[in-house]
Amino acid sequence: MDTDASFGEMASYRSDNGLDFITLSSTRQSLTIDMVERADDLWLVELLEGDLTVTAGPDVLRVREGDIVFGHADMLARLEFPRDHRILLVQIPAAYFTQRVRNHLPAGVSLIASDTGSGRILSGMLRAVGDTVNDLSGDRLRPVELSLPDFLLTALMEGAPSKSLGGSAGARAMLLERVFQSIEMHLSDPHLNLEQVATRHGISMRYLQKLFETVGDSFGHYVKLRRLERCRMDLISPLHAQKTISEILFQWGFNDSASFSRAFREQYGISPRDYRKAPPAAASAEAPRRGSPVPEQRNDRSEIDDEPLPDPSDEEDADPATPGIGQIRHHFLPATVETVRWGHLSRHIKPVLRVRSGDYVTIETLTHHAADDHERMIEGDVEIERIYHWAPGDKTIDRRGAGPMDASTLGRGAGEGFGVHILTGPIAIAGAKPGDIVEVRFLEISARPSGNAKYAGRSFGSNVAAYWGFHYNDMLTEPKPREVVTIFEVETGRDRSCAHALYNYRYTPQVDPDGVLHERYDYPGVPIDQASIIKNFEVLQGVEIPVRPHFGFVALAPAYDGLVDTVPPGDFGGNIDNWRLGPGGSIFLPVNVAEGLLSLGDPHASQGDSELCGTAIECAMSSVIQIVLHPRGTQRNTLRDLDYPLIETRDEWVILGFAQPHYLRELGSKAQSEVYKNSSIEAAMRDAFRKARRFLMTTRSLSEDEAISLLSVGVDFGITQVANGNWGAHAIIRKALFSS
Repeated sequence: MDTDASFGEMASYRSDNGLDFITLSSTRQSLTIDMVERADDLWLVELLEGDLTVTAGPDVLRVREGDIVFGHADMLARLEFPRDHRILLVQIPAAYFTQRVRNHLPAGVSLIASDTGSGRILSGMLRAVGDTVNDLSGDRLRPVELSLPDFLLTALMEGAPSKSLGGSAGARAMLLERVFQSIEMHLSDPHLNLEQVATRHGISMRYLQKLFETVGDSFGHYVKLRRLERCRMDLISPLHAQKTISEILFQWGFNDSASFSRAFREQYGISPRDYRKAPPAAASAEAPRRGSPVPEQRNDRSEIDDEPLPDPSDEEDADPATPGIGQIRHHFLPATVETVRWGHLSRHIKPVLRVRSGDYVTIETLTHHAADDHERMIEGDVEIERIYHWAPGDKTIDRRGAGPMDASTLGRGAGEGFGVHILTGPIAIAGAKPGDIVEVRFLEISARPSGNAKYAGRSFGSNVAAYWGFHYNDMLTEPKPREVVTIFEVETGRDRSCAHALYNYRYTPQVDPDGVLHERYDYPGVPIDQASIIKNFEVLQGVEIPVRPHFGFVALAPAYDGLVDTVPPGDFGGNIDNWRLGPGGSIFLPVNVAEGLLSLGDPHASQGDSELCGTAIECAMSSVIQIVLHPRGTQRNTLRDLDYPLIETRDEWVILGFAQPHYLRELGSKAQSEVYKNSSIEAAMRDAFRKARRFLMTTRSLSEDEAISLLSVGVDFGITQVANGNWGAHAIIRKALFSS
């Protein structure tokens, strides 16, 4: 690739499969794509910002922002940029497509529009890669590499004339591509067979075999190769480091470990066990780098740190100036007496784990409502029993809240209950400092099963219609007011993912083991005297609640010297209670103190917008997360000027507003009591509006008038919660609004 004189910046990353992802930001210039030495390879360019004209032979293509240009390396292409611009260039080895793409690709240079069909999805996916190239890792790119052939080929065929696909062969190629996609979606089914796929596409088994013959393959051979490739990628993924080889092979449809091992060795020349220990050099990944790409320099694949809980005093971290470079590790952080705290945040708490940018963590979190049904949610689970232990004069975790230890204000118990959540952490992020942003990506979340053998394999949660709920002083039937606890069973199997109510009971005054009377549900962990309640098993019959697992509480430590109550959220994060913070979502949090100090808790099986009665379905959860540091000065467009929590999903940005976003700073020495007195939906809505307006003006370059109009006609505002002392509202900005 030759360039004229210009000014700009280049960053690149080479993936496990040898794909080069290169971003280039520059002033006006012309480029020639000349890959003579890689003549069998392919390339694509997405225009992220600016204008572009591509000339290849007699073809001249006008490219809009978001559009993608695709070509073969043996064809010279001239790229003209008349003004400042930013692009993503992907160089694709021919071998990468060999296994997956059996159809003939269109000849010449093709334009994939970003406003319709598969082109829209492909454009969004590659834009995300281009925006985060400096934070890439092999595991983050793996889903992109798996789906890229499908989306690319489908987008090319949607926009290509049948002549370029071989005349009448174009229709067969499109059908075969749909067959490939169908197989990919059902690889984990061990019973997948020729008849099923033929029936799904309305063709005969004989014709389906003929389609495979046109690309020199057979149905059975193709399925086996795709399953082997999925197993190979899982074997080196930190996300699956806890799984045995047998678990991985069974997950992808193999039903015999011996035949799998033989097939794996035949395909890759190494046994699965040896491959997991030391993959061949061809599978190694390279850390992101700045400057011109250097194709011959390759780093070894990152190793997984298998220590169950790294020593928090171990300071052997990567250079803070280059977060994300070095080994990517997978940590396990269990919920134990040593790794949790109850009801408070503080910048002065010693971290229980230190991670580098890009590290994965399997983290356990517990619910502070487990005592609502001791038999189902505490009994038999040794660690939860330890954490909840409370006998007369003997409480394992005495401080429960951010209030006084002597219970001098209300006499409820140590900590006074001003703060109720059991938090796991804090986790220190190497190199994080004020002005940076920490991203927490939620990859998997699963309910913790009961430790009671009587309920083996089953999970449970609690919902409390409590005195702090929005409904409490607005009830119709007697007795009023009242507090009601509903116990749910949470099912999260492959074929069923719902919660259903088992029973409910009215909360009655409880005397805790230290002799204190609790007239209301006002102190965390008070054991419920089963003899004092009446269980109603005829509740919500025939109702199934979709499971939407998420964390209610995710926070970095605020810049505040004292203990911080976990109930009111703020611009440091905290008790956000937005159900969109689940698998596939990320939250971005501004760093307030050195190393960030990340804490998670308040796990929910499901919740509606508003958390109206006071709680969600509170249920212990475990999660696989990835923690990524975005230092100041390297933050991508959507993170500019971000001083509040931002949720991002595949399709949306969720802007979080609070009635009093800066209450710790603005309400003085009594902030943690004053914040409860002044919450309103109007104030939360106004904060969400102001942040959303700023987000559109800053990240999308809209004028104020444009932003206000768009907020009214294209953005959905909602009530996040009216339960946490500092009420919340949110604005949902759909990414599809900007597809063109």
